[in-house]
Amino acid sequence: MSGPSEMQRREAVRIEGLSKVYDDGTLALDGVDLTVYEGEFLVVLGLSGSGKSTLLRCVNRLIEPTEGRILIHGEDMTAATGRTLRRMRSDVAMIFQQFNLVRRHTVLTNVLSGSLGRSGRLGSYFLRFSEIERKKALEFLERVGLEGRDQSRADALSGGQQQRVAIARALMQEAKLVLADEPVASLDPALRHSVMRHIEGLNRDEGMTVMCTLHDIDLVRRYATRLVALRAGRKVWEGTADEFDDETFLEIYGQEAEPAAEVA
Repeated sequence: MSGPSEMQRREAVRIEGLSKVYDDGTLALDGVDLTVYEGEFLVVLGLSGSGKSTLLRCVNRLIEPTEGRILIHGEDMTAATGRTLRRMRSDVAMIFQQFNLVRRHTVLTNVLSGSLGRSGRLGSYFLRFSEIERKKALEFLERVGLEGRDQSRADALSGGQQQRVAIARALMQEAKLVLADEPVASLDPALRHSVMRHIEGLNRDEGMTVMCTLHDIDLVRRYATRLVALRAGRKVWEGTADEFDDETFLEIYGQEAEPAAEVA
């Protein structure tokens, strides 16, 4: 059964003419146009330095774009300030390569921090959470296979376990969009599918749109519903996993790359 046409699908993210020049003059993004539709699992490909991480971090303005617009569900993220920016960011979860947990806090507190966007200022400052939120956080920890670890310090967990805490935090955030920046690059190969399946669950079971950067081609082909490739800050290719063949690989990565290999 074929899916809905692009005209019928709702846009989650629209990126128009996005450019980023860093203070040292590095051109990281050069006029990128991209549309991400609700419910997609979009993977961004490219060599190191191609602009993948910069693209993701511009979407929620962890990095400020130099030029262009980013619309999230039709609302201009690039123009947002103050409360509007905080509200829009609360709908966007971020999963980092290095987990980005508060290492001295408990696993439970790290998961509960996903609800801070819904808390008042005092609740956020003093980390005050309701019993309903605590129960929900424990349910999410069970869902990612970490039941019984809620009172452990985050830095007592393995890398794979810490990344699952970050996924539970995204569930707690009730985000509409998930940005995952090389989420398994720091993990042993044997653990990567385990973590990716949980991110896939955010997409499939929770209906969250996912934008993910990956360098493991096997993972790309397994999880992506659509692919976009960057080279030197420009979008050079987009298509489906089925269309991503060895010829396309060489077009994106260059003749010196090996199609069967991982690309950093």
